[in-house]
Amino acid sequence: MSDLAPFLIALPILGSVVALLIGLARSETGWPVAVVAMIGQTGLAAWLAYQVFTGGPIEYVVGGFEVPYGIELVIDGLSASMIVLIATVALGVLAYAHAAGPRSNPFYGTYLLLVAGLTGVCITGDVFNMYVFLEITGLAAYALVASGRSGRSAVAALKYLIVGTVGASLFLLGVGYAYIATGTLNMADLAAKLAAVGYTSTLVQTAFAFVVIGLFIKVAVFPLHTWQPEAYAGAPDSVSAFIAALVSTVGAYALARMILSVFTVDFLAANPLARDLLVAGAMVSIVAGSALAVAQTEIKRMLAYSSVSQFGLVLAALSVTNRTALIGAAVHLVGHAIMKGGLFLTAGLVATGTGARTVDGYEGLSDRMPIAAGAFAVLALAMVGVPPMVGFAGKWYIALGAIEAQIWPLAVVILASTLLTLAYFARLIERMYFREAASVGDGPTAEAETGSPTGDAVLADGGRVTAGMYLAVLAAAVLAATLGVAVVEYGRLLEPTLELLLA
Repeated sequence: MSDLAPFLIALPILGSVVALLIGLARSETGWPVAVVAMIGQTGLAAWLAYQVFTGGPIEYVVGGFEVPYGIELVIDGLSASMIVLIATVALGVLAYAHAAGPRSNPFYGTYLLLVAGLTGVCITGDVFNMYVFLEITGLAAYALVASGRSGRSAVAALKYLIVGTVGASLFLLGVGYAYIATGTLNMADLAAKLAAVGYTSTLVQTAFAFVVIGLFIKVAVFPLHTWQPEAYAGAPDSVSAFIAALVSTVGAYALARMILSVFTVDFLAANPLARDLLVAGAMVSIVAGSALAVAQTEIKRMLAYSSVSQFGLVLAALSVTNRTALIGAAVHLVGHAIMKGGLFLTAGLVATGTGARTVDGYEGLSDRMPIAAGAFAVLALAMVGVPPMVGFAGKWYIALGAIEAQIWPLAVVILASTLLTLAYFARLIERMYFREAASVGDGPTAEAETGSPTGDAVLADGGRVTAGMYLAVLAAAVLAATLGVAVVEYGRLLEPTLELLLA
């Protein structure tokens, strides 16, 4: 029991309000407020995670109203990992956004509100409140995507809003059917009462279908991914990195929590068709996402389609539902957030420094921006799954889990995903290191004039690549390259949580 859990949600909300109020008196003061709030959030998340991994799950009953009538906050090993990830990534993107923008107080207020929504999804023990936090997350994300100055940002945000609302509505319908079947909304209570009603009940099966399809849209599982490419490509670079790293990742966490904690593995055992559909969705997403990524010429759209493929791997682990695969899913959620967030930050860095936003624009990048090219290459190789990087560790555990479960077609697709990922990243590495730039950039800005050995660059149009932007990119690259060595210990820490989920 810890009374600190609610502050994980309250702190960023308070920071959001403060940023908006200060903005009434003085504009562009939101960044330091956001930094202070996120430093506090990161420290609090780390402390609570330490308590969970050393002392067991934390439960907090809001207002003292006991289950099933009250609202409960629960932090176990999996949710502890997510709250630390959210806080760390949000703080890292702030370092980048200080120079890259947007710089308005409403932007930082919305940014902190998104952090609160993402955190709430991860620690709530109530399915209706999960819906509420998913909606907070969605509304904040729509606004951030629309914060770009171009019409493309507005169109992308509108498309994201429409499709995201459909996903949230389907999720809420599923929650409604589950409530009709059980009369409760608490996750632990739901799990017990769904079992009592019967997993083959039409009402329970319908609830599962609506919940899963709604979350498929949030995660961007193929073919329900249509919002994602435009949202990622049309948003400002700092927003693209933030939502690419965290929004679908938290959606995948919500999917895992609903399948494992609410419906449980016994539901999948009683409904083989549901498991088969999860397996099919995973395989199609892995292959289709990679194929669509190869076909792209714009870097951010390529990275967006890559996410469709990568979250197919997480879905594969959830369809297997054994200890090995679930460790792989947890590792891949954390690793993908770091790798994909870092790739989007690097893409924004390159675009700021050279104007290059397409595959061909990366020709000769190692000569023009060697640090950025090196970071992109490291992150790309981690995403491919080169050992001992974190991308390899996640895929390896998920593949082993599929082999242990003897789901051979899925195991083959997971192992082949390395080659599929290599197909679209190898062409970029080849252009960066083995070709000379045919022209200076491919966008409206001129090539950066390097102002210092650290890569601080001033552009012809006044844009600026700063040390803070490089620091965020390099931190992501270092974490992607080194976190793989901690996977065994992380799996040990997750063991008590996995035993409960698989019981």
